[in-house]
Amino acid sequence: MNGHSTLIVARMDAASSAEVAALFTEFDRGAMPELMGTRRRQLFHYRGLYFHLQDFDGQEGPERIEAARTRPEFARISEELKPFITAYDPATWRSPKDAMAERFYDWAAERDR
Repeated sequence: MNGHSTLIVARMDAASSAEVAALFTEFDRGAMPELMGTRRRQLFHYRGLYFHLQDFDGQEGPERIEAARTRPEFARISEELKPFITAYDPATWRSPKDAMAERFYDWAAERDR
């Protein structure tokens, strides 16, 4: 496959999904997706959990997220999400990298490789 995916896991009340979607709708209209190499973003909720699946061009997705953290747009959305999204494990969370699920299996149809 060409590209990289990350999956961030956190906590969110499902009742907040419309507000969170609205924040990302605005964020994704700006320059940040292109700067980060984001080609697709999907948000999910399940029983108090929040899943943020992001697909990137190239293999440097996590590095580009870390580099983006210093940009005002990234800082702004991070601040705006605080009332809705909380760390899965607040004792160990320091950055988005600390909330990324670890892939342990990957399969794709031959046509998608």
